[in-house]
This record gives sequence, C-alpha cells and structure tokens, in this order.
Amino acid sequence: MTTSERDVIEVLTHDHREVERMFAELEALHGIGTDEARQRRKDLTDQVTIELVRHSVAEEAEVYPAVKKKVSESEAEHAKEEHAEAERTMKRLEGLKPDEPEFEAQLALLMQEVREHVAEEESEIFPHMRSVFTQEELIELGKKVESTKKLAPTRPHPSAPDEPPGDKILGPVTGLLDRMRDAVTKRGTER
Repeated sequence: MTTSERDVIEVLTHDHREVERMFAELEALHGIGTDEARQRRKDLTDQVTIELVRHSVAEEAEVYPAVKKKVSESEAEHAKEEHAEAERTMKRLEGLKPDEPEFEAQLALLMQEVREHVAEEESEIFPHMRSVFTQEELIELGKKVESTKKLAPTRPHPSAPDEPPGDKILGPVTGLLDRMRDAVTKRGTER
C-alpha cells in the first residue's frame, strides 16, 4: 500500500506512534545531566512540537470539519479544545531551555495532554469515523491530511485561526515562514 492509499485513521495513528516514540526517548533521557543529553532533549522537544503542530493543523483543517458534519459536533469541538491546550503548552515550552526547571514541568504536561488526547481519539473518534465514513472517504481524507501537513506551520501559534477560511488562508503562509525560520536556526534537524 502506498502512502497515498493510507486512510486518514492510518495516517493519524502513524503520527501518534511517532510522537510516542519521541516521548519515550525524552523520558529515557530525563535526569541525565550532561550537556549532550540536555541538547538532545531540546532537539527532540522541537521535533515533537513540529510533528504535533503539523498534525493538529491538518486535523483541524480537514478531519474535524468532516467529523463535525458526519459524526459528532461535540467530539470535534472537544478535540479542538484539547489541541488548543497542548498548543499553549508547546508555546510556553518553546521559550524554555532544557536546564530550566520549568522545562521539565511543561514537557511532562505536554506529554500528559497529548497522551490523553490520543487515547480519546483512538478509542472514540476513530471508531466512530470507521462506522460512518466509507473507506473511499477515509482514504480521501488521508490524502488531504498528508497534503495539509506539508504546508502546515511547524511552531505553535495559539492565537491563529483554527477554522476555515482563516486556517486555510493563513496556515500555508505561516507554515512557509516557520520553515524558513527553522532552516536558518536548524531547528528540527538532527545535529
């Protein structure tokens, strides 16, 4: 099966496993006081943030409007609220250095928020989507999510619009600016 044939649930679940893999590495590095370990934790935190922001933007632009329309408005709104909480945490984390005490507290909070959101999404929203959408609709949504992720921002922007048309207009522009800034600072790249 090619990447473009994966349905939206497969795409999003793959994202969830990638983030969890990075969380596990972050937890394994916790308490190691070397400069190298602290730098790796900061790099991993930046990478987690990039992945979570891209994932969230794609869900908010493509998945949640479809869920709101065909599955449950309350489930879509609850998921967006969880995204907003995590985005505010990522914004606070972005300004912290790994040797600051608040870094650990914010990172732990982010992991908790994301893990709770993933558990709810995978146990509630995804099964509901499987029962309501056709396989073709799920594959089409998967293609839209992957396309949106390519243009999505890579940094948290808690005050940015998260609904059409604002997200679809500003998202790609913000994404371009974020990727340019990341390229200059080498953020999100292996060092």
